[in-house]
Amino acid sequence: MDNLMTTINGWLLNPNSLRILFILLSGGAMLALGLGLSYVLLGSTDPVRRRLAANGPTADGDGRLRLTIQTLVGPVSEWVLPKSEVERSKLTKHLTYAGFRSPIALQVFYCIKVALVLILPAIVLVVAQWFPELPTSRLLLMMGMGAGLGLIAPSSVVDRMMENRLRTLRRAFPDALDLLVVCVEAGLGLSAAIQRVADELVVSHPELARELALVNAEVRAGVDRGHALRNLADRTGLDDIRGLVSLLIQTMRFGTSVADALRVYSEEFRDRRMQKAEEEAAKIGTKLIFPLVFCLFPAFFVVAIGPAVIRLIDVFGQLAK
Repeated sequence: MDNLMTTINGWLLNPNSLRILFILLSGGAMLALGLGLSYVLLGSTDPVRRRLAANGPTADGDGRLRLTIQTLVGPVSEWVLPKSEVERSKLTKHLTYAGFRSPIALQVFYCIKVALVLILPAIVLVVAQWFPELPTSRLLLMMGMGAGLGLIAPSSVVDRMMENRLRTLRRAFPDALDLLVVCVEAGLGLSAAIQRVADELVVSHPELARELALVNAEVRAGVDRGHALRNLADRTGLDDIRGLVSLLIQTMRFGTSVADALRVYSEEFRDRRMQKAEEEAAKIGTKLIFPLVFCLFPAFFVVAIGPAVIRLIDVFGQLAK
């Protein structure tokens, strides 16, 4: 066993062996890239997929683009998608929260990730041709870092987009709730009130206006109103909207007044916002400890005690003489 480990270590430390390993890894990456491109080309030339793309319901440009993307990524999606249903559902939920509700969003996401994993090391390999003095071990390390970046970057971008969209919806919800209360108390029905709120918020808060308009679109298409409201909560992922949806569903189920229920929820929501603001204000004192200790106190000590320290140094210097 020791002889085997010694042989393996000697083989890895040999520059020629590293060069052979580099060639094998590069060839494997190029082979994987070629197989992926071949699958894409085969999918685009498949007569069944071309007929679906040509004769499908593609009246608008978005639908035509969606079918084109589905035709391209369809053959390779089964190879790149995760096998775990839990992971698929979790990532689908994140993509929905980020604003990607297309049925092929998950497929496109993983195809982009695989493409970056293959393309970034290839770019590093091409750029390395201008640096012939670069060691093979460092080149392999940089290629591995490029592959890792391609694996992590799409998920990071989706998480950042999800956080930004949730923050935008959270800021827009109080205005939408106030308008909804006013419209319902003015005599409008729930569907008409939601549509009026969506029309009013289309300029100031387009994301939430689009979600509210989609609720009415689903209801007009024949979806049950309660199910359409649940879909709103699932698409946004906000606890405030989920609480409002639960309140509206219970109101419709028991036949109580929607205006009274919305007024009570609006008051409770304002109380929660005030409690949240008070909580954040109470944390300020604790958060200011570190800036005070490391930034303000040293400058204060220098200004207040510095002259006395300098005078003491002068006095002790004169005594020493």
